[in-house]
Amino acid sequence: MLRHVGRALAGFALLIVSFIAVGGLMSAAGHPVPRGTMVDIGEGRSLRLVCEGPRGDRPVVWLEAGAFGFAADWGATQEALSAAGWRSCAYDRAGMGFSPPGPAPRDGLAIVADFEKLVAASGEPGPFILVGHSMAGLRLRQYAGRNPDKVAGLVLVDAATADASETEAFKPFIRVFTTASRWAARGASIGLYKPLVYTSLGDKIGLPPAAKAEKRWAFANGPHNRTAAAEVAAWSQSAEQAVAVPAYDPNWPVAVVTAGPVKGREKRKAMQAAPAERSRRGYVDHVEAASHTRLLGETFAGHIVRAVEFVAGV
Repeated sequence: MLRHVGRALAGFALLIVSFIAVGGLMSAAGHPVPRGTMVDIGEGRSLRLVCEGPRGDRPVVWLEAGAFGFAADWGATQEALSAAGWRSCAYDRAGMGFSPPGPAPRDGLAIVADFEKLVAASGEPGPFILVGHSMAGLRLRQYAGRNPDKVAGLVLVDAATADASETEAFKPFIRVFTTASRWAARGASIGLYKPLVYTSLGDKIGLPPAAKAEKRWAFANGPHNRTAAAEVAAWSQSAEQAVAVPAYDPNWPVAVVTAGPVKGREKRKAMQAAPAERSRRGYVDHVEAASHTRLLGETFAGHIVRAVEFVAGV
């Protein structure tokens, strides 16, 4: 009897140790100890910034996450970029991940203005290669239009485009995604997702351990999810703001990397590829085996590295 109890306790202890090993170091506040640093962007506000890789003559790669995403989403990509000799920076938008909240509304103007302040405060030299995933396609268009002197090239990773977002065909998706995002925020706010953080739902990307711990924590975090839902609710306004600035300069190299098969998605793939097709030096890579999220993970991050190298002319 005692032997069985002892084995049960040992097994339980091993399970706890495994959870800690997977989850990473936890702070007293109950979340992983965040990587990177907090950067003062003025007016008493700060944003979490994670820069990795060697400094050198190559352009710095700035990574903008999509809806519900933050610096952790780029953990595998940053490791792959560093291994290839690139310096990259990812960050948490205001109210997302480990960054304190910012003033409402969280539309494109607010997000891009924060990003401009962060880039200036970071001390990283430009011009930059800008990489955006999913909804971040709107941010890249707006930042590039407002700061053309800061752009060395762009990489759109299964990204939405501002032009497509303005079409009638795209608007039903925005409405459905907005509703789903509100429900996701409510679920996280009442603790519905906490039992699921160590399932595949906690990290659908395929991240290395430290970034995985951050992603799992954010998956169940109420404030993070509520801010994300507010950003999604502002999708249409953000798209309008993005198309109001100049389009990409055709002289900028643009790489497009998409996820999933082309067959049956020809119109969607064509809309995504359009920025590369309009560039005088464009590149399109359809990664058929990847999903929208796993395209950023350890299995497929090499495709993003190759896109960055194309844009840089390496």
